[in-house]
Amino acid sequence: MTDVVPIGPLIRLARRERGLTQYQLADALAGVSGNDSIGRDEVSRWERGKRVPGPYWQHWLSDVLHVSPDRLATAARLARAMRSHRPDPSMLRT
Repeated sequence: MTDVVPIGPLIRLARRERGLTQYQLADALAGVSGNDSIGRDEVSRWERGKRVPGPYWQHWLSDVLHVSPDRLATAARLARAMRSHRPDPSMLRT
């Protein structure tokens, strides 16, 4: 069985396994989707867990990274669940 990980680490791992840089992944996504609004900055935000790619980009990530759509969707749900359970930073100030 495949380990369930948040989508950020999953994207990073799959990208590195393919020997792609963040720039190259963004270029590949722009090429297959026909949408040039994607850039390295967005890929970086996904990988760091700052943002979670929606279904549109998950579809293209699946094509480019050869990761099943179901695995990406599960990883996205996990990332969203983890984000919703983070403590509010303002509550940590003393």
